[in-house]
Amino acid sequence: MPSPYSAVPLSEWADPAALFAGWVAREPHGFWLDAGPDATAGWSWLGVGAPDDAATVRAVELTGQDGQDGAWGPFRGGWVGWFGYETGAAAAGAPVTREPGEPPAVWLRAERFIAVDHAARRLWAVAVRGDTGWADQARRLAASVVPVPPAPAPQLGTARGRHLPARYAALIERCRDAIREGDAYQLCLTTRFSVAGEVDPAATYLRLRALTPAHHGGYVRSGGIALLSASPERFLEVDAGVARTRPIKGTRPRSRDAAEDAALAAELRASPKERAENVMIVDLMRNDLSRVSVPGSIRADTLLEVESYAAVHQLVSTVSSRLAPGTTVGDLLDAAFPAGSMTGAPKLSAMKILHALEGGPRGVFAGCFGYIGHDGRLDLAMIIRSIVTGPDGAYVGAGGGITWGSQPGAEVAEVGVKAHAPLAALGAALPPGW
Repeated sequence: MPSPYSAVPLSEWADPAALFAGWVAREPHGFWLDAGPDATAGWSWLGVGAPDDAATVRAVELTGQDGQDGAWGPFRGGWVGWFGYETGAAAAGAPVTREPGEPPAVWLRAERFIAVDHAARRLWAVAVRGDTGWADQARRLAASVVPVPPAPAPQLGTARGRHLPARYAALIERCRDAIREGDAYQLCLTTRFSVAGEVDPAATYLRLRALTPAHHGGYVRSGGIALLSASPERFLEVDAGVARTRPIKGTRPRSRDAAEDAALAAELRASPKERAENVMIVDLMRNDLSRVSVPGSIRADTLLEVESYAAVHQLVSTVSSRLAPGTTVGDLLDAAFPAGSMTGAPKLSAMKILHALEGGPRGVFAGCFGYIGHDGRLDLAMIIRSIVTGPDGAYVGAGGGITWGSQPGAEVAEVGVKAHAPLAALGAALPPGW
């Protein structure tokens, strides 16, 4: 079947951030899947699209691809967007509270976009077939935009926390009670920090990517709501019918002192609590993928590797499997979403316990975002280290995995580490005690 998209290589080169500021930032329905500042490998995609029905996206079949990248990278056109946490929790049978006024999912059918090949420093103008004017417009755009530094953050004061630190610490003890009773092995307890006032999502995203670069950065805006993410965690990737997930469990802050920084990474790698937490989620994801995979195809490709980012060290593993013939996006999400790294284990029991403890919806936070190709490829990241903006303000979710060995003080501090950069990008401070 011929592609519904056509692409033209451009001789011009432009910084993706300049393309974003000069074009996508001004659009009511736009996206940027961002390989990060100064990327020298991988791909980014910036573009505009039309809102589409999430059911259309869920029906895409994932097992018929040829496994070859297109000339303009693995995303050869399709949809860019996100599913919020409660869509998956409800489908799994957990009780949920919906975020008032917030759509449970947003997906844009890509109409025009620029694919950025960072290794070759080359741009491609991609549009739905029959759109003959986009290549010339993209060429003029690339030739005219100039890099601009992120605008200074406004002063929005101190964010409002859903929980006081002492209350969050008490909830950790409630989680440990549930673990002692055998109702869960691990629980990902989250909270939220909110700011009121007018927020410019495009300017905020440029500050966020400067503060905490990530290989799965993203900006997705549809009307009055926008997701701005510096996610370090890939949730699901599907390529040639093979699914991969990369759960992150275990975090340490970075240090400017090289020796201390190395010691923090070594401590993370050796921590019995963090290793147990990570392995539990690996087992959970192996179980989830088994529901839609060829028997015997599931494997742990890597286990307990430390990856380092601008603000944190993380403990990461990789699980893969071959999907059963005919598996759709909806089938895969029903098996694996929400991600086990954002729920705990066993998953349904964990979600029920967390619903009773957290005191409000997660909304977009703890969901997933990225692209779903018309050809059956998929790359979705976890919505963590992220900001969700709306007409009246913004919120940042953060949390951590609780095991029997968790220390409440350390867990409270970890939440503060995770929320600091997104709040700083908004121009807000953490509440006292975090």
